[in-house]
Amino acid sequence: MPRREEIKKVLLIGSGPIIIGQACEFDYSGTQAIKALKEEGIEVILLNSNPATIMTDPDFAHRTYLEPITVEAAERIIQLEKPDSLLPTMGGQTALNLAKQLAEQGILAKYGVKLIGASLEAINKAEDRKLFKAAMEKIGLELPRAGIATTMEEARALVKDLGFPSIIRPSFTLGGTGGGVAFNQEQFEQLCAGGLAASPVHAVQIDESVLGWKEYELEVVRDSKDNCIIVCSIENLDPMGVHTGDSITVAPAQTLTDKEYERMRDASLAIMREIGVDTGGSNVQFGLNPKDGRMVVIEMNPRVSRSSALASKATGYPIAKIAAKLAIGYTLDELKNDITRDTPASFEPTIDYVVVKLPKFNFEKFPKSPRTLGTMMRSVGEVMAIGRTFRESYQKAFRSLEQGKHPIPTKAEAMKRPAAEREELLRVPTPERPWIVLEAFQLGMTVEQVQALTAMDPWFLRQLEAMVKELHEIEAKAPGGDDVGRGSSPLAKFSDAELKMHKSRGFSDGQIAQALGTTEKVVREERWKRNIRPVYKRVDTCAAEFEAFTPYLYSTYEEEDEAPPTDRKKIVILGSGPIRIGQGIEFDYCCVHAAFALREAGFETIMVNCNPETVSTDYDTSDRLYFEPLTMEDVLEIIHREKPLGVIVQFGGQTPLKLSKPLEAAGVPILGTTPDAIDQAEDRERFSKLVDRLRLRQPENGTARAPDEAHKTAESIGYPVMVRPSYVLGGRAMEVVYDRADLDRYMRESLMPSAENPVLIDRFLQSATEVDLDLVCDATGACIVGGVLEHVEEAGVHSGDAACVLPPHSLAPDVIERLKDIAISLSRELKVVGLMNVQFAVQGKAIYVLEVNPRASRTVPFIAKATGVALAKVAALCMAGKTLAEQGLTKDPEMHHYAVKESVFPFARFTNTDVILGPEMKSTGEVMGLDANVHAAFAKSTLATGSALPRGGTVFVSVKDDDKPGLVDLAKRLRTLGFTLCATGGTLEYLGRKGIPAERVNKVREGSPHIVDRMISKEIALVINTTAGKKEISDSYTIRREALTRGLSYFTTMEAARMGVGALEAQASGARSYTPIQDWLRK
Repeated sequence: MPRREEIKKVLLIGSGPIIIGQACEFDYSGTQAIKALKEEGIEVILLNSNPATIMTDPDFAHRTYLEPITVEAAERIIQLEKPDSLLPTMGGQTALNLAKQLAEQGILAKYGVKLIGASLEAINKAEDRKLFKAAMEKIGLELPRAGIATTMEEARALVKDLGFPSIIRPSFTLGGTGGGVAFNQEQFEQLCAGGLAASPVHAVQIDESVLGWKEYELEVVRDSKDNCIIVCSIENLDPMGVHTGDSITVAPAQTLTDKEYERMRDASLAIMREIGVDTGGSNVQFGLNPKDGRMVVIEMNPRVSRSSALASKATGYPIAKIAAKLAIGYTLDELKNDITRDTPASFEPTIDYVVVKLPKFNFEKFPKSPRTLGTMMRSVGEVMAIGRTFRESYQKAFRSLEQGKHPIPTKAEAMKRPAAEREELLRVPTPERPWIVLEAFQLGMTVEQVQALTAMDPWFLRQLEAMVKELHEIEAKAPGGDDVGRGSSPLAKFSDAELKMHKSRGFSDGQIAQALGTTEKVVREERWKRNIRPVYKRVDTCAAEFEAFTPYLYSTYEEEDEAPPTDRKKIVILGSGPIRIGQGIEFDYCCVHAAFALREAGFETIMVNCNPETVSTDYDTSDRLYFEPLTMEDVLEIIHREKPLGVIVQFGGQTPLKLSKPLEAAGVPILGTTPDAIDQAEDRERFSKLVDRLRLRQPENGTARAPDEAHKTAESIGYPVMVRPSYVLGGRAMEVVYDRADLDRYMRESLMPSAENPVLIDRFLQSATEVDLDLVCDATGACIVGGVLEHVEEAGVHSGDAACVLPPHSLAPDVIERLKDIAISLSRELKVVGLMNVQFAVQGKAIYVLEVNPRASRTVPFIAKATGVALAKVAALCMAGKTLAEQGLTKDPEMHHYAVKESVFPFARFTNTDVILGPEMKSTGEVMGLDANVHAAFAKSTLATGSALPRGGTVFVSVKDDDKPGLVDLAKRLRTLGFTLCATGGTLEYLGRKGIPAERVNKVREGSPHIVDRMISKEIALVINTTAGKKEISDSYTIRREALTRGLSYFTTMEAARMGVGALEAQASGARSYTPIQDWLRK
């Protein structure tokens, strides 16, 4: 049927900030959906709070509201924009939950707005555990034995029948939030209480244990004529019990029999029909008992999901785009496949390769949290690799993870671990288990022994065992003493066919070199001398049965090359690899903008990346996409093949920057700022000399390569000091150290210092305001300052975690101009071409340069949204030779509104972790608040993080001595707003001396009833808690953790508390205004 003509204006709801369980795959799906709707002449209104996304660019949707994703905001936008339809299936669980609230509160009916993509009935049947169970029973499909509980009493009654272990699954949450596996009553009580609190409908499903079963997913698309296709089957390498987002997954499924696959296929189609999903994509998850073949349905998502992005990238089938077209009335047989331009979208994809996805973890950021993996997702990102076999794609995926080690440990490394520890690490799933499995095979454990401990399918284990055996074959051909003496090649014992065979099975030059006792460079040069190089195959949805027009490529070591390079002018853009804390979606955003800008300028754009979640790896973002690891080996092969004018390393964060010097040494032209200039900024000793040469201030600093050197440096500077490794992103292992003992501990525990990578030691600037400044420069030395961001928290909180205000709200105008002058002088000294970020600390009128990053920073998308100047596009054109004047940019952008960036954190998923902020970055994403008033903008950003701003109640205040004078004004303002105060002894006494009444409450160590008891009893509305020193921080940990658990707003710095109280005053002053970003940029 043709598209529904009555649909003319659609409100699309995004997913909000990047969080664990809901990451940048929804920027990818939302971007596809917006493009699909605009192709049909439909006006698109977007609600999303995330400034780091492509979809929130002002030229994507017709009207873009960077506002909190709340019922209040959505209703007001519906009033203003009058859409006829709402599409909630592209924004993850956040969008689905909001659509459900809007429908059930009668708001959609009130304004005549129709849900498209999924009906309310379908959403409820899929997401409500009780309704889903009834639906499955109706069509004769089995689920794990289970029950629904809305109270702890109901939960206890259920577990008596189901027994332990039991699985707790909250309703209407994402990424398994609040869930887990309980092996005993104590764990059960804790998980159920948390699950009920996490569920927006206060319900949990308690399942019988299916631990150790095999887990599968099918990605399904259905239209209104009941055309239904399976896009992709996905199999988890880990058995049930590990969240699919934390598991290694493989597509297509490798161990299903034809009969089992057909059973799952038939069940998936029946589920789609019964739930009522008839205009889009869904994901259905199954468990299969390997002992008796019993199959159960785990769950289904009536929306585009994380797995949908993986399936799209694995097959080339654009699920989100097709789902958007189906939502407005088309059927699958009416839509063409973009890649073949011939087959209809109703053709099921066929693939003749294997795809492996590996999760990326950041447990090192949360060292006190247990590393055990369970049903609650905790990975922060993922990589994907494509190969002709499982073994090839598995090894390529491990190369993509950037772990700094090969997938197969050496025998010597394996022997360092005690056998009992190894068995425990095989039995209990952790991020290390993939290496431990290969370690076990290195030491001669059998497939049967490893399978008994891990419950992994024997087929996968046999493949992994074969990898280890093949490595032994390589090691057996290492040159002996006589060979070395004769000066023969380390590869002399390998025929061309043998070497090519090992490469075809995924062995990297580095792994082969380690096995032969030589260097990666030697192996690579010998391989090149023999002309053993990869060919490139297309991802074409049809296993080469039809011609493919989209150059979406992967490497393998075979004969036929399916996509020879063109002779056009071309530029290679190196992507940012897996999302991780410190290197998030912001860097992918910059890479995408570079591709857009350079394509418009007439260049053929070539993207290299390995992240399936991102817009950069969408098939139509660049002219050519190489889905490959970002390693020296893989990048050099692409450059040899494409022979570009140059390579951009500036936009993808540390991942491509680490390659810049070796690439340059290999003769590869690097566009923009030179690798030497980048090194000058990254190398602390060279950077200090540069700052001194320009007669600028910097905190006293030094470097240390050993503990004795660290002691001398710290004592000469004076404690407290800021210590960190060199060449890291996201403040990795950065810490404020207060004394010698603290420094000794840091030197023991930190990344090992070396001559090339010393530990950096700076004087810690207390009571200073930190500032970020981003600018763009061209090859003539002309610069524009994109924005100056004032941090809300004082110096000492990582810039990625700090709330920021643009333009500065408290800095003097002369200070701002001096900051700009200093930044421009630094850029000219470094001869920057492209982007540069400078971080400053301001103490009164004194300005200290903290660091310079001559590359894209995570603040670039935020500034671009706030000012309307697409800094990454501008920088890409500068690198390609265009001047700023030629681009019409001769002055800094001006703003007539405030933009506030606030961060979101994954603390709830990591137990035993303090929420207090410091110099090491912990946030996973960010939100934006826009308003003419800075405090109103801050209020919006706070709401957008999911924190509630109370309108009354009791505020708990307990602050360190230095902060007590500043608390007086805040306490008076809170009382004026109608809040009452309670405080611990010292703070209470100080407020009493100032004539401010407050109620006394005990500290936790003073015994019950204490402050945490009051919080548990829901008597506290807001927490202001600042501390100094390790003991005080430790003593007040439970207060901050309870605030997190209870969903209370809390402030751990006085600067944030001041902004927070201002936000409460702005909230009390009247209704919030909601304005699309396009209107802000026109003012």
